[in-house]
Amino acid sequence: MKNWAGNITWNPSEIAYPTSEEAIQQIVLKAANDRKKIRIIGTGHSFTPLCKTDDILISLDKFQGLVNTNKDKVQATVKAGTKLNYLGELLFKEGMAMENLGDIDVQSIAGTISTGTHGTGKKFGTISTQVIALRLVNGKGEIVDCSETNNRALFKAAQVSLGVLGIITQVTLQCVPAYKLALQNRKETIAAVLGNLKERNDNNRNFEFYWMPYSETTWTKTSNIVESDEPDKINFFNYWSEYVLENYLFKLFCEYATLFPSQNVAVSKLTASSISDVKKVYYSHKIYATQRMVRFREMEYNVPREAFETVFKEVVKTVNSKKFNIHFPIESRFVKGDDIMMSPAYGRDSAYIACHVYAKKDCRPYFDALEAIFRNHGGRPHWGKMNTLTTNDIVDLYPEFRTFMKHRMQQDPDNLFISPYLQQLLGSII
Repeated sequence: MKNWAGNITWNPSEIAYPTSEEAIQQIVLKAANDRKKIRIIGTGHSFTPLCKTDDILISLDKFQGLVNTNKDKVQATVKAGTKLNYLGELLFKEGMAMENLGDIDVQSIAGTISTGTHGTGKKFGTISTQVIALRLVNGKGEIVDCSETNNRALFKAAQVSLGVLGIITQVTLQCVPAYKLALQNRKETIAAVLGNLKERNDNNRNFEFYWMPYSETTWTKTSNIVESDEPDKINFFNYWSEYVLENYLFKLFCEYATLFPSQNVAVSKLTASSISDVKKVYYSHKIYATQRMVRFREMEYNVPREAFETVFKEVVKTVNSKKFNIHFPIESRFVKGDDIMMSPAYGRDSAYIACHVYAKKDCRPYFDALEAIFRNHGGRPHWGKMNTLTTNDIVDLYPEFRTFMKHRMQQDPDNLFISPYLQQLLGSII
């Protein structure tokens, strides 16, 4: 087995593909009886070893679909293995949509929320904040329900759980009526973006930007709801920009920069020069996602929103030192704070800065340098992205960590869902 990026490989003794909650429960009970460990995999889009195990790996690929909907309340309950792209279509047929999403739609809904995945927009929290109820099979084989109104303390732990409380089987989402977004992508200068960043976040539903290393160029992405426009048909220009330039041509650039590291600066500037303005209108679930065909490794940190400009300038200075074998753009997004115990956005409005390195390159020196900047400003990592956190770090960064661990012990007293990686991450607290 290997994850999407190819940086994590493992050899489970068994891979199970349950098709029902009862089947999941039976696997858990048997594993507990046989004293074996279990980990769960969605799509393998995490860059950390969250799914890695030598024992039983459970895939929920055959456990997808809608369970029920409440159209009056605009709510939907879905099976935990449902992939976001499939979920978008299912909800659309019911006249509903997710309130906000990230830019990848191949993850399962359970994997998405368990790692604290997010989109962008100052009025919107992580995707976990759209969850209003959860059902899971815990380490004792019990089926447990929790929600905002039932067993709320456990619910606040389960909304971002790293898969250590149990196997999520159902997710109930507070949706919104289906809507269309007008997306505008522009090539702009970094000075222009930073000069009115607050206004861009205040005046637009969704805003983010990518900075091209060693250049003054950014690629901004802005989207807002539109009422009357008909959805665009996919035209050649959009296809050329979103698929050819962002994937096939960029992959050639990546290969060239890998063979000739001295050309990183030139490749980044060439990438910046190839950016085109794009505008399109489409239903929301078709706007958020971007197809990623170029494999990379990623580190993403959450920092307090008020610290963003300082952190970003330090990142730019470090990158422009040209000490690192990189050329990928750096992505910045903005998220509303929440009250979820293990959410990186716990207790603070946040900015996320994501750094990428082509999969064939050594990412460690670059990630180490930027991680030091993030950590110096109270940074918390996206749980699915590369980081070097220790248990002591987590205790310092997450005020509710010990409470979270009490829930973990109650739900999984025999550590059925704890792998060597999670043992190392959660440490002596277990």
